[in-house]
Amino acid sequence: MGLSILLALVQLKIWADGDKHKQHDHHDGHEHGLQKPYQRAIAYVLLVVPLVVGLLFPTITLDTTIVEAKGFSFPISKESVGDPEMNTQYLKPDTSIYYNKSDYNEQMTKLMKKYETDQKLEITDENYLEVMELIYNYPNSFVGKKISFNGFVYETAKDNQTYDFLFRFGIIHCVADSGVFGLMTKLPANMTVKNNEWLHVEGTITLDFFEPFDRQIPSVDVTSAQTVSAPKNQYVYRAF
Repeated sequence: MGLSILLALVQLKIWADGDKHKQHDHHDGHEHGLQKPYQRAIAYVLLVVPLVVGLLFPTITLDTTIVEAKGFSFPISKESVGDPEMNTQYLKPDTSIYYNKSDYNEQMTKLMKKYETDQKLEITDENYLEVMELIYNYPNSFVGKKISFNGFVYETAKDNQTYDFLFRFGIIHCVADSGVFGLMTKLPANMTVKNNEWLHVEGTITLDFFEPFDRQIPSVDVTSAQTVSAPKNQYVYRAF
Protein backbone atom coordinates (compact mmCIF):
# COMPACT_ATOMS: atom_id res chain seq x y z
CA MET A 1 0.00 0.00 0.00
CA GLY A 2 2.82 2.36 0.86
CA LEU A 3 4.54 1.59 -2.42
CA SER A 4 1.31 2.21 -4.34
CA ILE A 5 0.88 5.60 -2.65
CA LEU A 6 4.46 6.55 -3.48
CA LEU A 7 4.02 5.56 -7.12
CA ALA A 8 0.77 7.53 -7.26
CA LEU A 9 2.52 10.65 -5.92
CA VAL A 10 5.34 10.26 -8.44
CA GLN A 11 2.84 9.88 -11.26
CA LEU A 12 0.93 12.93 -10.02
CA LYS A 13 4.08 15.02 -10.13
CA ILE A 14 4.89 13.79 -13.63
CA TRP A 15 1.37 14.63 -14.76
CA ALA A 16 1.50 18.10 -13.15
CA ASP A 17 4.86 18.86 -14.75
CA GLY A 18 3.91 17.37 -18.11
CA ASP A 19 2.95 20.54 -19.89
CA LYS A 20 6.04 22.41 -18.67
CA HIS A 21 8.33 19.59 -19.83
CA LYS A 22 6.64 19.41 -23.20
CA GLN A 23 7.11 23.12 -23.78
CA HIS A 24 10.76 22.95 -22.73
CA ASP A 25 11.43 19.89 -24.87
CA HIS A 26 9.84 21.59 -27.85
CA HIS A 27 12.40 24.41 -27.62
CA ASP A 28 15.59 22.48 -26.84
CA GLY A 29 14.83 19.51 -29.17
CA HIS A 30 15.24 16.64 -26.69
CA GLU A 31 13.60 15.01 -23.68
CA HIS A 32 14.99 14.70 -20.19
CA GLY A 33 14.83 11.26 -18.57
CA LEU A 34 16.21 10.10 -15.25
CA GLN A 35 19.53 11.87 -15.43
CA LYS A 36 20.70 11.82 -11.82
CA PRO A 37 22.04 8.61 -10.20
CA TYR A 38 19.68 8.79 -7.21
CA GLN A 39 16.71 9.10 -9.60
CA ARG A 40 17.75 5.95 -11.43
CA ALA A 41 18.39 4.16 -8.12
CA ILE A 42 14.89 4.98 -6.85
CA ALA A 43 13.36 3.77 -10.12
CA TYR A 44 15.23 0.46 -9.95
CA VAL A 45 14.24 -0.06 -6.29
CA LEU A 46 10.57 0.50 -7.11
CA LEU A 47 10.81 -2.09 -9.88
CA VAL A 48 12.79 -4.66 -7.92
CA VAL A 49 10.90 -4.66 -4.59
CA PRO A 50 7.66 -6.26 -5.91
CA LEU A 51 9.69 -8.88 -7.78
CA VAL A 52 11.72 -9.76 -4.68
CA VAL A 53 8.58 -10.02 -2.53
CA GLY A 54 6.76 -12.16 -5.08
CA LEU A 55 9.61 -14.52 -5.94
CA LEU A 56 11.73 -14.85 -2.80
CA PHE A 57 9.45 -14.39 0.21
CA PRO A 58 8.21 -17.77 1.51
CA THR A 59 4.57 -18.74 1.24
CA ILE A 60 3.06 -19.11 4.70
CA THR A 61 0.12 -21.45 5.20
CA LEU A 62 -2.31 -21.30 8.09
CA ASP A 63 -1.63 -23.56 11.06
CA THR A 64 -2.72 -24.00 14.66
CA THR A 65 -1.38 -20.56 15.55
CA ILE A 66 -4.58 -18.96 14.29
CA VAL A 67 -6.69 -21.48 16.18
CA GLU A 68 -4.82 -20.76 19.41
CA ALA A 69 -5.10 -17.02 18.86
CA LYS A 70 -8.82 -16.99 18.16
CA GLY A 71 -10.03 -20.18 19.77
CA PHE A 72 -13.01 -21.84 18.17
CA SER A 73 -16.71 -22.00 18.81
CA PHE A 74 -19.60 -23.97 17.48
CA PRO A 75 -21.07 -23.77 14.93
CA ILE A 76 -20.12 -20.26 13.78
CA SER A 77 -17.97 -17.58 15.32
CA LYS A 78 -19.56 -14.21 14.54
CA GLU A 79 -16.67 -12.07 15.72
CA SER A 80 -14.42 -13.24 12.87
CA VAL A 81 -11.63 -10.73 12.31
CA GLY A 82 -13.58 -7.55 12.99
CA ASP A 83 -15.33 -7.60 9.60
CA PRO A 84 -19.13 -7.94 10.04
CA GLU A 85 -19.39 -9.40 6.54
CA MET A 86 -17.19 -12.37 7.47
CA ASN A 87 -18.31 -15.48 9.36
CA THR A 88 -15.27 -17.51 10.28
CA GLN A 89 -16.44 -21.09 10.73
CA TYR A 90 -15.08 -23.75 13.07
CA LEU A 91 -15.45 -27.53 13.22
CA LYS A 92 -18.65 -27.76 11.17
CA PRO A 93 -18.83 -26.44 7.59
CA ASP A 94 -22.15 -24.64 7.25
CA THR A 95 -23.55 -24.03 3.76
CA SER A 96 -27.05 -23.20 5.00
CA ILE A 97 -26.38 -19.48 4.56
CA TYR A 98 -26.50 -20.00 0.78
CA TYR A 99 -29.94 -21.65 0.72
CA ASN A 100 -33.39 -21.13 2.12
CA LYS A 101 -34.37 -23.73 4.70
CA SER A 102 -36.23 -26.12 2.37
CA ASP A 103 -33.55 -26.04 -0.33
CA TYR A 104 -30.84 -26.63 2.25
CA ASN A 105 -32.67 -29.62 3.70
CA GLU A 106 -33.10 -30.97 0.17
CA GLN A 107 -29.36 -30.62 -0.48
CA MET A 108 -28.49 -32.39 2.76
CA THR A 109 -30.96 -35.21 2.06
CA LYS A 110 -29.46 -35.67 -1.40
CA LEU A 111 -25.94 -35.83 0.05
CA MET A 112 -26.96 -38.26 2.77
CA LYS A 113 -28.04 -40.74 0.11
CA LYS A 114 -24.43 -40.80 -1.13
CA TYR A 115 -23.01 -41.90 2.21
CA GLU A 116 -25.73 -43.35 4.44
CA THR A 117 -25.17 -46.92 3.23
CA ASP A 118 -21.37 -46.72 3.46
CA GLN A 119 -19.99 -48.50 6.50
CA LYS A 120 -16.63 -46.76 6.04
CA LEU A 121 -16.19 -43.14 5.08
CA GLU A 122 -13.10 -42.48 2.98
CA ILE A 123 -12.65 -38.75 3.32
CA THR A 124 -10.60 -37.09 0.56
CA ASP A 125 -9.73 -33.51 -0.35
CA GLU A 126 -12.71 -33.49 -2.70
CA ASN A 127 -15.43 -34.61 -0.27
CA TYR A 128 -13.91 -33.41 3.02
CA LEU A 129 -16.21 -30.46 3.65
CA GLU A 130 -19.45 -32.09 2.56
CA VAL A 131 -18.86 -35.19 4.69
CA MET A 132 -17.92 -33.11 7.73
CA GLU A 133 -21.10 -31.08 7.36
CA LEU A 134 -23.19 -34.24 7.21
CA ILE A 135 -21.49 -35.73 10.28
CA TYR A 136 -22.25 -32.64 12.34
CA ASN A 137 -25.80 -32.33 10.99
CA TYR A 138 -26.71 -36.00 11.49
CA PRO A 139 -24.28 -37.35 14.10
CA ASN A 140 -26.50 -40.22 15.21
CA SER A 141 -26.65 -41.54 11.64
CA PHE A 142 -22.86 -41.84 11.52
CA VAL A 143 -22.12 -43.20 14.97
CA GLY A 144 -20.49 -46.61 14.61
CA LYS A 145 -19.30 -46.06 11.06
CA LYS A 146 -15.61 -46.41 10.21
CA ILE A 147 -13.78 -43.34 9.00
CA SER A 148 -10.37 -42.41 7.62
CA PHE A 149 -8.99 -38.96 6.88
CA ASN A 150 -5.92 -36.75 7.01
CA GLY A 151 -5.40 -33.53 8.92
CA PHE A 152 -3.11 -31.57 11.19
CA VAL A 153 -3.15 -31.95 14.95
CA TYR A 154 -4.51 -29.30 17.25
CA GLU A 155 -4.15 -30.11 20.94
CA THR A 156 -5.80 -27.98 23.59
CA ALA A 157 -6.18 -28.30 27.37
CA LYS A 158 -9.14 -27.25 29.47
CA ASP A 159 -9.50 -27.84 33.22
CA ASN A 160 -6.67 -30.41 33.27
CA GLN A 161 -8.28 -32.28 30.39
CA THR A 162 -6.46 -32.57 27.06
CA TYR A 163 -8.39 -32.67 23.80
CA ASP A 164 -6.96 -33.58 20.39
CA PHE A 165 -8.50 -32.48 17.12
CA LEU A 166 -7.62 -33.27 13.53
CA PHE A 167 -8.26 -30.25 11.31
CA ARG A 168 -8.11 -28.96 7.76
CA PHE A 169 -8.41 -25.35 6.73
CA GLY A 170 -11.17 -24.99 4.17
CA ILE A 171 -12.95 -22.49 1.98
CA ILE A 172 -16.65 -22.98 1.34
CA HIS A 173 -17.47 -20.18 -1.08
CA CYS A 174 -14.81 -17.52 -0.63
CA VAL A 175 -12.32 -16.31 1.97
CA ALA A 176 -15.15 -14.62 3.87
CA ASP A 177 -16.49 -18.01 4.99
CA SER A 178 -13.22 -19.86 5.38
CA GLY A 179 -12.55 -21.79 8.54
CA VAL A 180 -10.96 -24.73 10.28
CA PHE A 181 -12.91 -27.97 10.06
CA GLY A 182 -12.48 -31.43 11.52
CA LEU A 183 -13.24 -33.82 14.36
CA MET A 184 -12.17 -34.40 17.92
CA THR A 185 -10.04 -37.54 18.11
CA LYS A 186 -9.33 -40.03 20.87
CA LEU A 187 -5.82 -41.15 20.02
CA PRO A 188 -4.19 -44.31 21.38
CA ALA A 189 -2.99 -43.80 24.95
CA ASN A 190 0.64 -44.50 24.06
CA MET A 191 0.72 -42.02 21.18
CA THR A 192 2.31 -38.59 21.58
CA VAL A 193 1.51 -35.83 19.09
CA LYS A 194 2.30 -32.18 18.68
CA ASN A 195 0.49 -29.27 17.09
CA ASN A 196 0.69 -28.97 13.29
CA GLU A 197 1.80 -32.59 12.89
CA TRP A 198 -0.02 -34.22 9.98
CA LEU A 199 -1.66 -37.58 10.60
CA HIS A 200 -3.65 -40.17 8.71
CA VAL A 201 -6.13 -41.71 11.11
CA GLU A 202 -8.62 -44.54 10.94
CA GLY A 203 -11.23 -45.26 13.53
CA THR A 204 -14.90 -45.29 14.50
CA ILE A 205 -17.22 -42.31 14.77
CA THR A 206 -18.62 -41.77 18.26
CA LEU A 207 -20.28 -38.98 20.24
CA ASP A 208 -18.32 -37.54 23.15
CA PHE A 209 -18.95 -34.79 25.63
CA PHE A 210 -16.75 -31.74 25.02
CA GLU A 211 -16.77 -29.74 28.22
CA PRO A 212 -15.81 -26.32 26.77
CA PHE A 213 -18.97 -26.47 24.61
CA ASP A 214 -21.02 -28.21 27.31
CA ARG A 215 -22.40 -30.60 24.72
CA GLN A 216 -21.73 -33.79 22.82
CA ILE A 217 -19.91 -33.50 19.51
CA PRO A 218 -18.87 -36.09 16.91
CA SER A 219 -15.45 -37.60 17.51
CA VAL A 220 -13.28 -40.44 16.28
CA ASP A 221 -12.14 -43.34 18.41
CA VAL A 222 -8.82 -43.82 16.61
CA THR A 223 -7.60 -47.36 16.06
CA SER A 224 -4.74 -46.53 13.69
CA ALA A 225 -2.73 -43.34 13.28
CA GLN A 226 0.41 -42.62 11.35
CA THR A 227 2.41 -39.51 10.56
CA VAL A 228 2.16 -38.29 6.96
CA SER A 229 3.62 -35.43 4.99
CA ALA A 230 1.57 -32.28 4.62
CA PRO A 231 -0.17 -32.19 1.23
CA LYS A 232 1.05 -29.81 -1.42
CA ASN A 233 -2.25 -27.95 -1.15
CA GLN A 234 -3.21 -27.88 2.50
CA TYR A 235 -6.65 -26.37 1.89
CA VAL A 236 -9.91 -28.08 1.02
CA TYR A 237 -12.77 -26.55 -0.94
CA ARG A 238 -16.51 -27.08 -1.06
CA ALA A 239 -17.85 -28.29 -4.39
CA PHE A 240 -21.43 -27.34 -5.27
